[in-house]
Amino acid sequence: MSIADIQSSAEARMGKTIDTLKADLAKIRTGRAHTGILDHIHVEYYGSPVPLSQVANVTLVDARTLSVQVWEKHMSSVVEKAIRDSDLGLNPVSMGDNVRVPMPALTEERRRDLTKVVRSEGEEAKIAVRNLRRDSNESFKRLVKDKDISEDDERRAQEIVQKLTDRCVVEIDKLVVQKEAEIMTV
Repeated sequence: MSIADIQSSAEARMGKTIDTLKADLAKIRTGRAHTGILDHIHVEYYGSPVPLSQVANVTLVDARTLSVQVWEKHMSSVVEKAIRDSDLGLNPVSMGDNVRVPMPALTEERRRDLTKVVRSEGEEAKIAVRNLRRDSNESFKRLVKDKDISEDDERRAQEIVQKLTDRCVVEIDKLVVQKEAEIMTV
């Protein structure tokens, strides 16, 4: 493995860490309705769990209400139960083959709790990025030990990975601040 391979691998894995953080932050409810909030819900469809998006169409009715239009009438109760049983704390209402999902308003205390969750998600992402930096630096040390690269090359490579780490940490902080602002907006 060469220096370039290690650096590109670290960059790709750090990018995936940031993408994972974005997906995790999107699942955190802010009080405003958005269709992505139901993305991780799976429903039982002929004996196997499938994503909600494969059995229904999720649309936005207004700022606080989602509409789930199921494609098969008998799936309405299954979808309603799956949403109710999810960890989102939502209470869907079935209307024929349409399920309405009102978003309850968040209390000030719940908003503060959610900002703590957002911060911890951000911290976990930073830890993951730092672990990737450590793994890269260990790979560089192994290359030096095997006499494949010089110590100067190792130092330069570590500086490049450190700059990449710093960029990722700044982006993570920015995402966390944006989500906290979104949550605290009434």
